[in-house]
Amino acid sequence: MHAYRDESARLDDALLALFERWHRDGAPLGDGEFNAFALRLFAYQLRYNAPYARYCEGFGVTLERLPASWHEIPALPSAAFKEAAIATCDPAKAELVFETSGTTQGIGGRHYLERALLYDAALLVAFDRFMLPDHLRLRYFNLVPDRAERPQSSLGYMMAQVCAARAERSDWYLRGDELQVERFLADLSEAVERGIPVCIAATAFALVHLLDALAARDLFVALPTGSRIMETGGFKGRSRVVERDELYAALCERFGMPRDAIVAEYGMTELTSQYYDDVLVSALPDTGVRYKVAPPWLRARVVGPNGATLPNGTVGALVHVDLANRSSCLAIQTEDLGVQFERGLVLIGREAGAQLRGCSLDAEDLTAR
Repeated sequence: MHAYRDESARLDDALLALFERWHRDGAPLGDGEFNAFALRLFAYQLRYNAPYARYCEGFGVTLERLPASWHEIPALPSAAFKEAAIATCDPAKAELVFETSGTTQGIGGRHYLERALLYDAALLVAFDRFMLPDHLRLRYFNLVPDRAERPQSSLGYMMAQVCAARAERSDWYLRGDELQVERFLADLSEAVERGIPVCIAATAFALVHLLDALAARDLFVALPTGSRIMETGGFKGRSRVVERDELYAALCERFGMPRDAIVAEYGMTELTSQYYDDVLVSALPDTGVRYKVAPPWLRARVVGPNGATLPNGTVGALVHVDLANRSSCLAIQTEDLGVQFERGLVLIGREAGAQLRGCSLDAEDLTAR
């Protein structure tokens, strides 16, 4: 027990130092340093995460037969979080427990995080870099699950922490599955009149319902300069799908904002860290192709059917290696497809036959009122 506690504390200290170093001066994490940290963390997880260790053993990977590269670390399918407690710690002692939204069968998974401090630190430094490079204090309008109603929602927790640390003011406009349009519009009108820049954080599906409500009222609201929208989550097989270009064009028209003020965040319940569009931080023009960037402790592998890493520019399945997943599993195999470029990661879609899951399920039955 003492060995686990001491080793965990050393890893956490190293991670927090990495977060702070990047936050302070943008110091990159070299390939060698990332590889060494990933292999150190992998060995730790083999020692203390029994379900993951059994899974790796099926690939012939054990503490006695460790890989030489982070590319060779076996990636655990995200669906495994529905089958077992993927944790190095006693799940009952985890400070945070996030649940996936479930699938068509209604079966969700759980992600156990032993220390909230790690999640909070990783979240805020990346949010500062990719969503707040101008350091503005914004008023936040959250069209995502309210942490008070759904404490198991990682998205709700994420925005609650952002608002507590960075918001001029914030509020939540989902109550159950109801989008509170009138209250949203009244509060937004107040912010506009006072010239306070805002951040609207919402799933894509919630944004569609909001646009429907604005269209029904023939209403256009010019947001103050510096405002932005954080869109998180797609439609994932919902009966009504709006292409992202169409969605963003409608948002720009209704809110009088440039396209590069809309940032898509990409995350998973099974990850501690998040990806973001690079539109607020890149000096390159927005060509319509959205490149996802991440903090240096989160890297993606694009893999082929045999699990080998594919060269840049090749479509494949995504494996995420998140060093901040200290108390769960650092390598996660997803059902998403993507392409890696030097500028960043481009999401393509989902593998054929993949189960429905993700944040937008929370907005499936929204009724705008």
